[in-house]
Parts: sequence; C-alpha cells; structure tokens
Amino acid sequence: MTDRDLARKSIEYRRDAVRAIMHAGAGHTGGSLSCIDILNVLYNRVLRITPENWRDPVRDRYVQSKGHSVEALYVVLADKGFFPKESLDTLCQYRSPFIGHPTRKVPGIEMNTGGLGHGLPICVGMALAAKRDGHDVRVVTLLGDGELAEGSNWEGAMAAAHHRLDNLTAIVDHNSLQITGPTRDVCSNEPLDAKFAAFGWQVRRVDGHDLAALEQAIVHPGPAGVPVCVIADTVKGRGVSFMENVLKWHHGVPSADEFSRAEAEFEQQLAAWEAGA
Repeated sequence: MTDRDLARKSIEYRRDAVRAIMHAGAGHTGGSLSCIDILNVLYNRVLRITPENWRDPVRDRYVQSKGHSVEALYVVLADKGFFPKESLDTLCQYRSPFIGHPTRKVPGIEMNTGGLGHGLPICVGMALAAKRDGHDVRVVTLLGDGELAEGSNWEGAMAAAHHRLDNLTAIVDHNSLQITGPTRDVCSNEPLDAKFAAFGWQVRRVDGHDLAALEQAIVHPGPAGVPVCVIADTVKGRGVSFMENVLKWHHGVPSADEFSRAEAEFEQQLAAWEAGA
C-alpha cells in the first residue's frame, strides 16, 4: 500500500466509524476519530496480524486499552477481512457481538477491554511470555491519556522496564480531552514524557495524524531491553470540523443533520485526495 493509499484509508475509516455510530445510535465518536490514523498505520504498515495468522502463537499482539473507542478498531478489522463490513450494521443491537467495548467474541479482538488501566498490564504479560517462549512477537497497546490516571498503568510501566521488554510498545492517544473535561484539569498527567522516561522507557513524541511520522516512531528499534512509549498528539473528533476539540463528542451521536454535514466533509476530503491535494 502506497503512502497515498494509506492517507485515503484514514478518510474512509473515519467516514465508516461515524456511519456505524450513527446507525447504532451509540458510540464514542471523538476518541474513535482521534485514534484512526494510529490504527491505520498499525494494521496496514506495522503489525503481523491477519485473519489467516490469527491463531498463530507467533503473531503480533494488539490490545486497545482505550476500549470505549472500539468503533475505530471495528472498521479497521472489517477492512482487513476479519469479518464482513455488513456485520457492523448490528453494532449495539440485541445479541450482536459488536458491542460498545472490545470483546473476544469478535474476530481479531485480542482481549476484552474497557475497564481502563488494564491494557498495558495485560500487554506486559504478553510481551514477557513471548520473551520466555523465544518468540519474535511485537506487542502494542493503545492508551487514552485520561486513562493514565489509573495506577495499574504505572505498575505495568515499572514491570515492563524491570523485565526489559523491548518487544512492547505503548501508544498514548494524547487528545487532551476526557469525558468530564480537559485531562490537565481533571487529573493532570504532565509532563507525560518525563514520567514514562522516569519509569525506564524510551519516549517518542509525534504528531498523531502524520502517518509517516507515526510509522517511523512505532517501527524504529529502540535500545536493547527498553520498552517504547509513543506519545501521539492528536485532535479529538479529528476529520469533522464541528467535532474537533469539542467535549460533547466524547460519546456524542450525530443528529441526522450533523451526520449529513459530516458525510459532506468526508466527501470533500476524498475529492481533494482524488485531485492529489
């Protein structure tokens, strides 16, 4: 996939996520839109995870710790062929496995998440097991910045450094908003880069919407025995002008009019892509 094709994927993923949320009448719109570019790079450039190798013990592992933004993950997994895209029409419907947080009932989902603070400790265990089994496995988790108020993250960070888990990468979707307000006002985690560094991690800070920079930050090998934290500075609601950096879209569902406006913006972005802009 070319860099240009990768950019189109981000537009399509955002459009599909908003459509799924609108159809379901529920979902976490802002955080799904902020992390789309991260998932795009992971699944199309970085991770060795496919429907064909899904049960292979030597596959890479991805755990979405910020599980409330599962709509972003669903649309990417559907695009990669883990299940038919039409399955997302059942999102949040009775007896559908496609619920508002990741569940292992959905193909491609590694762990049930959504109880915040669990993803990093789980991935520490996965990375440690891979090391002890002698498997060349990359383990990646995506954290929300507000989620880092949970102490289990820092227990996991300490354990990862202690066990020299250089096969572990934690990506922070640093959109600076959580359900009740700006993260710095609710429970500040700054200076975030210095905190992870103090726990023994190599820290890389990057524009979370720059696909090339994201890929480089994730794939570039770090020092032996050192886990990597990528702080991806993102915009909540990215891609829809009236949703960007607006708190209500943490879990807002667009009205029919808002949905039409969002669809029009995505069509404009696709037209600009077609024109080579």
